[in-house]
Amino acid sequence: MAQVIHSIPELQKWSMDAKKQGKTVGLIPTMGFLHEGHLSLIDTARKNGADAIAVSIFVNPTQFGPNEDYDCYPRDFERDKALCESKDVDVIFAPAVNDMYAGDLTCWVQEEKISKGLCGLTRPIHFRGVTTVVAKLFNAALPDLAVFGQKDAQQAAVIKRMVRDLNFPVKIVVSPIIREESGLALSSRNKYLSEDEKQRALSISRSLHQAKAELENSQIDPETARLLVKESISAAGGIVDYVEVLDAETMLPRESPAVKHITIAVAAVFGKTRLIDNIQIKMR
Repeated sequence: MAQVIHSIPELQKWSMDAKKQGKTVGLIPTMGFLHEGHLSLIDTARKNGADAIAVSIFVNPTQFGPNEDYDCYPRDFERDKALCESKDVDVIFAPAVNDMYAGDLTCWVQEEKISKGLCGLTRPIHFRGVTTVVAKLFNAALPDLAVFGQKDAQQAAVIKRMVRDLNFPVKIVVSPIIREESGLALSSRNKYLSEDEKQRALSISRSLHQAKAELENSQIDPETARLLVKESISAAGGIVDYVEVLDAETMLPRESPAVKHITIAVAAVFGKTRLIDNIQIKMR
């Protein structure tokens, strides 16, 4: 049975006790409504040496804009708890909002470069909320390593930069995207999609994989690949937020054509659901 902890001091004590026993503490930050993608992060933590694992389940209000889906974001704690226990998680950290944020909070953590493009353009307060809550989770769980998913590639890059610049003693591990059998990247928000929207949303992963194959075979250049993905999504009825070709290491625009390890990152809306996806490519 996983131990459910609600208070920060109790989680800190659990982590310090685990370390005194010589254990490596791993943290999986989530907003709950877990799926196979989240569960794969637990496996990744173990493969990277974590033998005491905490999963946080906290729908973080500070990363949602005023017209976004915080109030209706899917929640099912009992289901999440059962899934965590199926993976032998040691601790589930489930704080209340007032445990994580003082009512008169005035201190924030903000990354000033990587967070400005992509999702940061249309969600201007999002990454300030992400970096602040992750910093607070690191201070609560005191992990040796933390695992994030590649699907949120910009988020992972922002967290890596925060850890580097603020000297957090935490190893950041990025775990591969887990997809449905159809190819659609797993997301808690996929439940919002109608069957028709889900079928049309497959244009994202299909066009990304087509672009990857053609780029790796030197059949097209990165800008042509970007347009291919954008046009494929639009043709399927998606509203494109962005399709960008980026340096895979930094998630920033390529400084020169000499950068051959790239990421094509996508955000698009089908129906009322905003989906993100990406693919990494090593060009010749």
